[in-house]
Amino acid sequence: MSQAEQDVLAQADAAAESLARVKSEIGQAVFGQERMIELTLCAVLAGGHALLVGAPGLAKTTLVSALATALNLPWSRVQFTPDLMPADILGSEVLEEDERGKRTFRFIPGPIFTSLLMADEINRASPRTQSALLQAMQEHHVTVTGARHDLPQPFHVLATQNPIEQDGTYPLPEAQLDRFLLQIETPFPDRDTERRILVETTGAKGMAIGPALPPNGLQEIQQLVRRLPVGEKVVDAILRLVRSARPDQEGSALARENVSWGPGPRAGQALMLACRARALLRGRIAPSLDDVTALARPALAHRMALNFNARAEGLSVDALIDRLADEAA
Repeated sequence: MSQAEQDVLAQADAAAESLARVKSEIGQAVFGQERMIELTLCAVLAGGHALLVGAPGLAKTTLVSALATALNLPWSRVQFTPDLMPADILGSEVLEEDERGKRTFRFIPGPIFTSLLMADEINRASPRTQSALLQAMQEHHVTVTGARHDLPQPFHVLATQNPIEQDGTYPLPEAQLDRFLLQIETPFPDRDTERRILVETTGAKGMAIGPALPPNGLQEIQQLVRRLPVGEKVVDAILRLVRSARPDQEGSALARENVSWGPGPRAGQALMLACRARALLRGRIAPSLDDVTALARPALAHRMALNFNARAEGLSVDALIDRLADEAA
C-alpha cells in the first residue's frame, strides 16, 4: 500500500468517527428518520443539494437546523410564497448618500448568502423566483445588476416540497430538478417513534445539540469523498443503470416502453458521489453495489418521467427504478 493510500485510509477512519458524532447529534432532535438523515448527509458530503419531499410536520425544518448545528455551519430559512421576488432571496442594491452628498449603490446580501439555505416549500414560488436559485446552485455565485457576488463556501440548498397540497404551486422545471443531487422522500414515523416524539418533544426539557465538526471540517470531508476509490464493478453498474433508464436505442426495453424522458450524465455524477459519501458514512473506504441500489431512487426519480401508457397502467417511477437497479447490479 502506497503512502497516499495509507493517508486516505487514515483520513477516512477519522472522518467516519466524526460523522458518527454528527449523526448522533442530529438523532437527538430527529427521531426515527435514519434514512432521511443519511441521505441528506450524503447529499451534503457529496457537495450537492437535496430536495426533501414529504407532508408538513415530518421534521424537515428540524433536520436542517440540527444538521447546520452538528456540521458547524451558518444557515437561514426562506419560506417560499407566490409573492416572493428574486431580490428577496438574492439581495438588492440600495442608493446611499454620504456626508458630502455623494451617492453610491451598496449591495445588501439576501438570505442566500449562507452555507445552508432551507428553501421551504420551494414549489410555492413563481418560476421567476425559482429560477433565481439556478445560478446559485450550479455556479455558487449570483449576479445582481450585472455584478457578480460569490456565495460562502460551502454552500448547499435543502429545499422542501409538499406532495399532497398542489393548489397554488408551480412545479419545478426539469432543469432545476436536475440541480438537486438527491430527492429524499420523508415518510411518516412508525408507532414507537411517534410515541417517542409525543413524550420527548412536549416536555419542558429542550434539545441540546452541539457542533460535531470544526469550522472547516465539512470541507475537508468533502474533499476526501472525491478521493475515495471506486471499483470498476461499481462504475459499470452506475453507467448501466443511468443509460438503461433512457428511452433511446441503448436504453432497456422497460425504459423504451414506459419512460418519456430519462436521466442525463449529471445523474451518474450524482450517483457516483453519493455512493462514495454513503460508504464513508458507513465506515467503508470504497462504495459497493449495495450503495448503488440503495441510492438509485434518490438519484434518479426526479430526473426522469413516465409516459402516459405507464401512468395509465399504474406503474410508478420508484418501481421502475428498482427493476432497473436490480438488472444493473
